[in-house]
Amino acid sequence: MPNTARWAATLTLTATAVCAPLSGAAVAAPGSAPAGLYAPSALVLTTGHGDAAAAVTPERAVTLSCAPTASGTHPAASQACAELRAADGDFDLLAPKGDVKCTKQYDPVVVTVEGVWQGQRVAYERTFANECVKNTYGTAVFTF
Repeated sequence: MPNTARWAATLTLTATAVCAPLSGAAVAAPGSAPAGLYAPSALVLTTGHGDAAAAVTPERAVTLSCAPTASGTHPAASQACAELRAADGDFDLLAPKGDVKCTKQYDPVVVTVEGVWQGQRVAYERTFANECVKNTYGTAVFTF
């Protein structure tokens, strides 16, 4: 390819790469994110009986996606996403409901969470004394 043709091709590609995003682009208001941009939030939650996730075969698994809208196989996806947003994605901050009484029976239930919350990798595991105690934490997040 002659030198002039290379320069023309390089200039065309550079101009396309630089100017294409500017053509027809709307200007966002200061401090606001462009529409359609969001950090991904997609989780897989599992539960099973036992003392630790390594020794437990999951008995149930659900998916929970919170961005751009709440969805997935979680039975209360909207509520669960709202609770996680309020806790800033920290599963340890999900508080138990105060008005629920559970037996002291020890039948351990393990919950695991794997995936991405607002663009950050998540790996969480928690063992509850029994199913009733598990269902009181986070109201909707662990109730599946």
